Amino acid sequence: MMDSGSGFFNEMQDGDGHPRLPYKTYNSWFENEDISRLHKKSAEAEAFFRRTGITFNVYGQQEAVERLIPFDIVPRIISAREWAKLERGIEQRVRAINAFLHDIYHRQEILRAGRVPINLVANNEAFLPQMIGVSPPGNIYTHIVGIDLVRTNEDEFFVLEDNARTPSGVSYMLENRETMLHMFPELFSKTKVRDVSGYPRSLRKSLTASAPDKCEGKPVVTILTPGIHNSAYFEHSFLADQMGIELVEGHDLRVVDGRIAMRTTQGYTPIDVLYRRVDDDFLDPLNFNPDSMLGVPGIMDVYRSGGITIANAPGTGIADDKAIYSYMPDIVEFYTGEKALLKNVPTWRCSEADSLSYVLDNLAELVVKEVHGSGGYGMLVGPAASKKEIAGFRAKLKAKPHNYIAQPTLALSTAPILTKKGLAPRHLDLRPFVLYSPNGITMTPGGLTRVALKEGSLVVNSSQGGGTKDTWVLEE
Repeated sequence: MMDSGSGFFNEMQDGDGHPRLPYKTYNSWFENEDISRLHKKSAEAEAFFRRTGITFNVYGQQEAVERLIPFDIVPRIISAREWAKLERGIEQRVRAINAFLHDIYHRQEILRAGRVPINLVANNEAFLPQMIGVSPPGNIYTHIVGIDLVRTNEDEFFVLEDNARTPSGVSYMLENRETMLHMFPELFSKTKVRDVSGYPRSLRKSLTASAPDKCEGKPVVTILTPGIHNSAYFEHSFLADQMGIELVEGHDLRVVDGRIAMRTTQGYTPIDVLYRRVDDDFLDPLNFNPDSMLGVPGIMDVYRSGGITIANAPGTGIADDKAIYSYMPDIVEFYTGEKALLKNVPTWRCSEADSLSYVLDNLAELVVKEVHGSGGYGMLVGPAASKKEIAGFRAKLKAKPHNYIAQPTLALSTAPILTKKGLAPRHLDLRPFVLYSPNGITMTPGGLTRVALKEGSLVVNSSQGGGTKDTWVLEE
């Protein structure tokens, strides 16, 4: 029997140690399994991931190190009812984010209404003046979105952050499922789990539907990668292969007759949709960072003239800024006329004097994050921090308060992982992947579950030692 998780909501078991409804079939199967067989399967899974080359780069003081993201073979299971509720809330949020982006680059009505402070946009490094007045094809800015969710009890989910630039991790969602199907086919015959394998097909369909007006004939879609040294390069090549499209780097592309064209053995061929995995700053050395070797000189001019679709649109990064996040309930209500179905985590903006004072007084209890931070870097988890780390962060906050937000330490739900001693609860989050095109929104049932492998840890990021699980959404 597994320890229920020290007061945190345990997704697999209730307080009396009985399996919750979504886990009943799995629990019966697990209780009849030989634990040594499961450990052997776990080692097989690791060998498979290593053989396939499913790694990511970790950046630190030294040269980038390639690492395997640990995979836990106990699935995270979500009922059809729970997923339907999440789906509605996620769709509402993604529509609002897209409407917000269109508004701040055009009429700026939300700023004029005073619902979001002007300086939060005007002085934001993620806001691109080059996008003012530019309408992307179909008015879609956020073609691919990852919404990070955490759970605190049976019916309470919170949005932890919005990933509107270039959300990563979908390759792990697909490979995790492939691995589970291969290792435990009997589980899938006992349990009706919704399929995720259609994601690459849906992604290509969604991107194709977002082609610009200048597209003639069947749209040509490509993925732009910064190259093999990027931490997510495996994912770029994996998706290109799964979608049956070309993976290109900046030096493969150039402007030809007002279009972006890629080099082929037959010369240069125009492309219509570029799924870019390169940050805004490196996208076009003529318009942004002049030293960039990763982008395409002149691509922004072609984009502004309607000659290409860039997914996600340049300038979307402002929507996943953590200071903007704190206004998301207002943003959802402003553009949809409805209250947000998914709650935000309560957030203190350190740029505001009263909030800063509260945060400085309560650092040991709070989580503090950089407004532009990602990957678990540049953050303080107060309850797990040393006095020295807290003192260091106090100095940072006083020096640049506008650079940080703070949140309470949430009682994140737990789900079991397989350890040497059997099942043990660990904290986790969920990143569902959303596709948005002029034809509408599609969502893969489930997403990427990230799990903190260290006992008691609340940090699930792979760069900070977290692992992943297969996420099952039940059909009924």
